[in-house]
Amino acid sequence: MKIKFLPSYLVVFCVSLFLTSCSDDDDAVQNIVTPPTDYTFERSGVSTVSFTGQTARLQMASELYSGMKDKTKIKTELTAMFKDGTGFSDAKLNSSGKKVRSKTFSTSTGHSATLVTTFDGWIDDFAANVIPKMDSADDTKKAANGTAGWMTDSKRTVYINAKGHELVQLFTKGLIGGLACDQIVNGYLSKSKLDTGTNIADNDAGTLVSGKNYTQMEHYWDEGFGYLYGEEGDYKNPTLGDGVLLSKYAKKVNDTNSQGIAKIIYDAFVMGRAAIVAKNYTVRDAQAKIIQMHVSKIIGHKAVDYLNDYVTKAAAGTPADAIHALSEGYGFIMSLQATNDGTGKPYFTASEVNTMLAKIDNFWTVSSADCTAMANDIKTKMNL
Repeated sequence: MKIKFLPSYLVVFCVSLFLTSCSDDDDAVQNIVTPPTDYTFERSGVSTVSFTGQTARLQMASELYSGMKDKTKIKTELTAMFKDGTGFSDAKLNSSGKKVRSKTFSTSTGHSATLVTTFDGWIDDFAANVIPKMDSADDTKKAANGTAGWMTDSKRTVYINAKGHELVQLFTKGLIGGLACDQIVNGYLSKSKLDTGTNIADNDAGTLVSGKNYTQMEHYWDEGFGYLYGEEGDYKNPTLGDGVLLSKYAKKVNDTNSQGIAKIIYDAFVMGRAAIVAKNYTVRDAQAKIIQMHVSKIIGHKAVDYLNDYVTKAAAGTPADAIHALSEGYGFIMSLQATNDGTGKPYFTASEVNTMLAKIDNFWTVSSADCTAMANDIKTKMNL
């Protein structure tokens, strides 16, 4: 899927968004933002765009995903990958200094930063209880209510904990909200982050970060951009679907739930970055709001999809496939508290999310009616 950029309605929109300041004689000075056709930004002929740290963390997440399905892994290996940023097959990742855990649910906007300890617990549970049961040829290792093990049906085989959770899915889908979404909508694109310290004065003056070709404000915006497009072969012409986090599901939602959402998000990133260059912070903030709302809707759409998928698959008599769907749904529901409705508030509070998760905590006894009700509530509240 190639994304074409900046249609006529958005050009009109960009022209209509400007700052107006009046001098003593009431002459108006307009600061109009004219965006480029793609995410190309240069200073003295050299690109000012940089998000290498985000690319590294997205790649780490992909290897963690594989590790959380690998029966040869041990707790210390997975913990090192998640917490310390080491133990990866790519030596460049090991020496990058980047870590996934330190950026997971780290903004404390609408949620508690202590949520990251839940991921530690999933690693512990996987290593201690699921890995020893990852042998579908051994009937003594079948899963049951209160017992970790394997389950199979005509669609798939899953390896689950005592509550029926496929931990790799909870872990990875939790990172989509807790890492990628949270860092974009509550972190790097927040006004408090973009305007911190002397950022406005430095951006106005064109003061660059020492040794770099960008201002701090430009870089923060790019880092937010990187959590969605950091694994693209060509971020100026993104196709989406890369890796295991937000890009993959942005493509799914664009293709099935909300056609055009990918273009809306990308164009807003372009416009917002152009606004920073133009020193027009009104336009910048308007584009941040567009991104915050639409990236959040990706989380909402997938939470709804997987809850409904569980109901359908459970009714079809494919329990392993149903548990797989509900595990993905659990991670996306957890992620809802990291969303942003454009005002700095999540669409669902931590308390509301915890109430939903409590209803589906034990997959062996979960109610399809509860799943349907939750899906409808998310759909209504997020206007999906």
